[in-house]
Amino acid sequence: MESKVRVAVIGGSGYTGGELLRLMAIHPKLELTVVTSREYNGKPISLVHPNLKGIISLNFSELNIDKISEKADAVFLGLPHKVSVKYVPDLVERGMRVVDLSADFRLKNPELYKEWYGYEHPYPDLLQKFVYGLPELHSEELKSTKLIASPGCNATATILALAPVVSSKMVDSYQFISDVKVSSSEGGAQPSEGSHHPERQNAIRPYEAEGHRHAAEAEQELSNLAKGRVKVSIVPHAISSVRGALASVHTWADLDDMTVWKNIASFYRGKKFIRIIRGNIHPYPDPKYVIGSNFADIGFATEHRIGRLTIFSAIDNLMKGAAGQAMQAFNLSIGLEEDEGLRLPPLRPA
Repeated sequence: MESKVRVAVIGGSGYTGGELLRLMAIHPKLELTVVTSREYNGKPISLVHPNLKGIISLNFSELNIDKISEKADAVFLGLPHKVSVKYVPDLVERGMRVVDLSADFRLKNPELYKEWYGYEHPYPDLLQKFVYGLPELHSEELKSTKLIASPGCNATATILALAPVVSSKMVDSYQFISDVKVSSSEGGAQPSEGSHHPERQNAIRPYEAEGHRHAAEAEQELSNLAKGRVKVSIVPHAISSVRGALASVHTWADLDDMTVWKNIASFYRGKKFIRIIRGNIHPYPDPKYVIGSNFADIGFATEHRIGRLTIFSAIDNLMKGAAGQAMQAFNLSIGLEEDEGLRLPPLRPA
């Protein structure tokens, strides 16, 4: 590919939008042409993302689909749930490449939007055209699509933990509990009573414990992989870290360690952003050691006394859980190596 792909970001003022901009600024094959923000229209991007001062000189602009379609070949949407769906059909109609980071096109069954998101999906036909943007499961489909629905962060951590388990049929029961410790940046750039720093600091607080909506996409993807019904309960816990998510996924299975190790290693062989953590100084995955990168660290523990298997999955929620994964999937869709512009080692200390 000789010429650069022109890209736009709709909704670039949040944490995920800022992370997309950071990645686009160093991507050798992309040219960032438009970044929209309703609140900051006309103001410099560095006003909102001071880390990008001297790196990106664009100003935010209004959301005008006509202008975006003139200046860009592909669009990344960093808009809230139920907002992306207002703009995506027009972008699709114009033949643009679309990477949507909201939940609006992740689920194939439109009925699930009523159950989990409280609205009737207005474009059920489009749901079938989007590819779920988890490259470790859908690399071939991503190579032949222009429409990508980027996964949720808690779903990503949970799916990556469980994919080797359900695909290898290691366990008899396909019912799992995913305990996910999530950082404050998952709450977005606008503070709420729960995400405001004095309320969040020193907290370890469960939320949506009666049923977290990312379970819907986790069950969808894992059931397809298992060729049978998989049930997952995701229980997130808010912690005071700024970035990172750790999923500890529990099931009852008395397996020897070598069997588990071999199945995980076999499933992820050749996957550039999966690292298997086992028996090091730090024997289990820890989000601290993936911060700033697109890596997912996978590990496990067995408790033979009671027959428990726990799979651990650590990601940076803004990278592998959002912007980095979206870029990884986009690279595949335009014929690039999936790690183009993403060969970033984690930060340490962080």
